[in-house]
Amino acid sequence: MLTVVQAFDRQPFAELPTDDAVALERKLGVAFRLSRDRSAWLKPHQRIDILHRLATLMEGKREHFARQISREGGKPYTDAMVETSRAIDGVRSAAEILRTRGGREIPMGVSPSSENRRAWTVHEPIGVVAAVSAFNHPLNLAVHQLAPAIATGCPVIIKPAAATPLNCVELVDMVQAAGMPEGWVQTFLPESRELAEAFVADSRVAFLSFIGSASVGWHLRSKLAPGARCALEHGGVAPVIIDKSADLDRLIEPMAKGGYYHAGQVCVSVQRIYVHESLRQEFSDRFARRVQALHTGDPLLPETEVGPLITPKEADRVQAWIDEAVATGARPIGGGRLSDTTLYPTILLDPPKTAKVSTLEVFGPLTCVYSFSSLDDAIRSANSLPEAFQSSIFTRDLDSAFRAADRLDASAVMVNDHTAFRVDWMPFAGRHVSGHGVGGIPFTMEEMTAEKMIVFRSG
Repeated sequence: MLTVVQAFDRQPFAELPTDDAVALERKLGVAFRLSRDRSAWLKPHQRIDILHRLATLMEGKREHFARQISREGGKPYTDAMVETSRAIDGVRSAAEILRTRGGREIPMGVSPSSENRRAWTVHEPIGVVAAVSAFNHPLNLAVHQLAPAIATGCPVIIKPAAATPLNCVELVDMVQAAGMPEGWVQTFLPESRELAEAFVADSRVAFLSFIGSASVGWHLRSKLAPGARCALEHGGVAPVIIDKSADLDRLIEPMAKGGYYHAGQVCVSVQRIYVHESLRQEFSDRFARRVQALHTGDPLLPETEVGPLITPKEADRVQAWIDEAVATGARPIGGGRLSDTTLYPTILLDPPKTAKVSTLEVFGPLTCVYSFSSLDDAIRSANSLPEAFQSSIFTRDLDSAFRAADRLDASAVMVNDHTAFRVDWMPFAGRHVSGHGVGGIPFTMEEMTAEKMIVFRSG
């Protein structure tokens, strides 16, 4: 059995049965048979209807989902309600995309050898999807994996994070209630890590959708069967540049949100803040006042803005990294510990460039502030790590904005916004060690299909 505990106080509140090797074989066998039986494939209008019914069912349980997100994952309740709204919208988006998405015509007759031919492409489901999800957005991330699979007609088996399985399991139950025939959407709760790896490496899996740490993601990619494709969403050490022309009145609030939302447990959470030396003192003072005013505590309380980390072990790790940076010269603002799982927000001024907090993804309620004298120096520092995901610059100077947008090594550059901005229909992808493939519902739908070309020759 898998015991689920509340992230804030570690109190058990649910148990779920786990799957053994026999269960895994049964689930993979069912999914593979469906993927190979073209007569069993659901028509697009059937998939659209299922997605619309699913969204309606989810709307009826918004508050239930939000409370469960807060309990099992520790996300503050107000933010958890936002997550449920995003998840519902994501399901609807997948249905809408399906209405307008299609293949393309391939030009023929443009050479003598291609005369008397017409060609076009169609999209077919790629096959069985193995989805491995993460704890930090347990409902919305599941939607990002399940809704595209449903829309494209792929049988999918999803393994939620062991710490936060409840929303995913209930979501799959809702998919069945929405009319999905048996076997198309299944959960997998492995009884061991070895069984989870066997799931991903099985030759019947055509596509791996993985959201989690880089070390695990790249390892699983190496185990994929020949021909299997994948999308890996890892994390970053997100940099923000505050240019000398930046308007501090407009950036303090988004920086606090971007750095401490979900206690920093976001793959694009603001971590490294590079501030022009002329603004360094004023920014640090104002940012410190706002961050220290954030309400830390029980995520189920409506006033809470910063909740717990997912486990006491993670809280210990983050605190150890902070202590290491302070011991080697960083000046701390705020910080401290509320409980085994919960840390008060911390700002570190000028941690060493070689410290863990400067070079690795913290995934905790911490931001680091550094000063710079020239924009190019800030850009070089922002680009100095192997990770590259989303970056940002705050500026009122158009030349600075364009220079940063052009030179930052990132998959997305935000201008006058924090690095954690995301809407679910935009491309979302890490570069280098930060990921592989492209997330975002329409882009995941593209990745879960195989393009087939059809060529007709006339007399």
